[in-house]
Amino acid sequence: MDFKLDKSRAICPQIYDRLCAQIASGQLSPDERLPSVRELALILGVNPNTVQKAFENLEKDGILYSLRGSGWFVSQNVNKARTRLNEILNEKTASYFNEMKALGQDSEAVKNYIKEWCE
Repeated sequence: MDFKLDKSRAICPQIYDRLCAQIASGQLSPDERLPSVRELALILGVNPNTVQKAFENLEKDGILYSLRGSGWFVSQNVNKARTRLNEILNEKTASYFNEMKALGQDSEAVKNYIKEWCE
């Protein structure tokens, strides 16, 4: 469970999104047990209530499930995590292209810039 958080943005949604990304990419498998709320809060340096809220939101959306006294686990429904990851990627991509457009860059310049980064 290694990810950096941006302290200038709300933490709970970041935890939600990072866990979705790890599930969608296969870093976390269905039925895999997650660290406890307190353990993850210590790892991330955040309030346990924040982690609890993120876990509860993930459970509400069918991405995690809890077993009383046993902890939190990854749901079998990995498609919901994949869907959220795709939403995140689309949001980030749109933001990038909008910013490049605002900076006066046309699509050809953006393509060249991306090509340079990928080589």
